[in-house]
This record gives sequence, structure tokens and C-alpha cells, in this order.
Amino acid sequence: MALGATIHTFDVQLADVDRGRYESLTLRMARHPSETGAFMVTRLLAYCLEYEEGIAFSEGIAATDEPAVLVRDDTGRMVAWIEIGAPDAERLHRGAKLADRAAVYTHRDPAKVAAAWAGKRIHRAEEIPLVSFDPGFVDDVAAMLERRNAMTMSITERHAYLELNGSSLSTAIHEQRAG
Repeated sequence: MALGATIHTFDVQLADVDRGRYESLTLRMARHPSETGAFMVTRLLAYCLEYEEGIAFSEGIAATDEPAVLVRDDTGRMVAWIEIGAPDAERLHRGAKLADRAAVYTHRDPAKVAAAWAGKRIHRAEEIPLVSFDPGFVDDVAAMLERRNAMTMSITERHAYLELNGSSLSTAIHEQRAG
């Protein structure tokens, strides 16, 4: 018998001072048995840092033709393709062509992620941010996850302050370009 996804709920108070976004969100995230805690946390962080009208999680592992996080406009057209982890260059190229903008959020070493793309064709690579966090931050957050989570996230001057289930952490938000 195959194991099903575990549902995690996040009650999020988001204060993104850098972008002027202040929201109260209730997010239900399905974590597939093969998904690491670090990958799920990175999906959550990407959702919060990219939050805008029309943002959604894709169907996850089952959605091979969509990124982990995406943004659609009122007509259903994809306006943002947001990858998690270390997508291959071909997938990133396709996403950058399908959407107005693309981004990658990683819990891995960003230098290694970018090195895998070197010399490969990626549409508008110089416009694609590769976003990462301080070493250990994502793993520390993953270790604090529960099935039901209360989270406050404040972003100011490219620094994130996170309170999760009563514990506080912070990280710089690092960004380089894919190309």
C-alpha cells in the first residue's frame, strides 16, 4: 500500500515591508512521502516571498508540467513560474518561455545549482533570480514543523524574520541571477 501525502496547515501572518504586502493566510500544504522537509519549507518560503494575487501551489510531484509554485492572472495565463530546489536548465528554459517571469528558490548550495546551468540555454537567464537563505536556516525551520503551524514572517531590507510555533529564526535573503 502506497503512503499518502501528509497535510500541513500554516496560519501565516505575512508582513513584507520590502514589497508593501501585509496578509493573513491559511495555507494547506501536502507533503509527499518522497519530499524532504527542506524542500517543503523552501516551497513555503517561496510562496510567502512571492505572494501576490493568483499565487498557488501546483499539484506537486504529480504536476510534471508545472512548477512547485505558480501565479496565474484572471484569465488563467501563467505570469510567474517559481521553481524549488535545483531544476534542470531545460525545465527552467521552458518555464521562462511560458511565463512573464521565472524564479528559483533553493535550499541547496546556490553556487552548485547555478554551476549546473553553465553553458546551457535558458530563456532570459539574466532575469531569473536564484534565491537562497543562510546555511542551516531551512533545515532549522524544517525541524520545527508540525502538522498545524502558527507562523509570522516579516521581510525587510532582504532579511526575513520568522517565528514558527513559538521559536524565532532569521536569515538574509540571498539572490543571484541564473545567467
